[in-house]
Amino acid sequence: MPTSSASTTDSARSSSNGGVQSLERAFDLLERMADAGGEVGLSELSASSGLPLPTIHRLMRTLVACGYVRQQPNRRYALGPRLIRLGESASRLLGTWARPYLARLVEETGETANMALLDGDEIVYVAQVPSKHSMRMFTEVGRRVLPHSTGVGKALLAGFPPEEVRALLARTGMPAATEKTITTADGFLAALEDVRRQGYAIDDNEQEIGVRCLAVPVPDSPTAAAISISGPAGRVTEAATEKIVPVLQQVADDLSRALASQTPA
Repeated sequence: MPTSSASTTDSARSSSNGGVQSLERAFDLLERMADAGGEVGLSELSASSGLPLPTIHRLMRTLVACGYVRQQPNRRYALGPRLIRLGESASRLLGTWARPYLARLVEETGETANMALLDGDEIVYVAQVPSKHSMRMFTEVGRRVLPHSTGVGKALLAGFPPEEVRALLARTGMPAATEKTITTADGFLAALEDVRRQGYAIDDNEQEIGVRCLAVPVPDSPTAAAISISGPAGRVTEAATEKIVPVLQQVADDLSRALASQTPA
């Protein structure tokens, strides 16, 4: 790893919260790169972070040496492959931390509980606790689906600007999983407006006939995450929805606080 007197001094400098300032800055730059789509130039990072170019260059040079950033032929910087392993491990841990909260959902609603993340343009399920009913829903952990036909997908994308949602749908397409799947961008954006108004999302036989799903986002999650319950349409009725949604929202809030405090149950 390259070092210099300047970078050594920067690394030794403490931040106001007792941490190491250069580490805080490096992680901030990585997050800004992710927000920008994964590839940026130094001038863009300087403009968004307020840091001087020499400081950013030192930090990026170190991140490149460690494999967390790579320099492209066009001189721009992109997130590096070593981050993939960290992300995969963190996703597994997030699912592990969520399981006690999903178990609460099962106890209080009687239905299968899931946690899912937005990974690129896809939804990936990272945790599940099954219902105790003999007739119950199963979603394999690690399964990837397109967001337009799922409750968790709607819950996650409801927080995105419409133009970003349209761009995602253009990339993925909107194939019909059932005859009730929403297959137009305008229809999906209207459904997201309902999610914002109601505070929860519904998959009403859109991914699988006979199955209804209710989902809410996990507020302030370190990565876009949602939790849901799914069950037979005959049990997850309109009347049941009125009782289940407040439970979902409370569990999502509790999980959010646990993740923020870094002391999950």
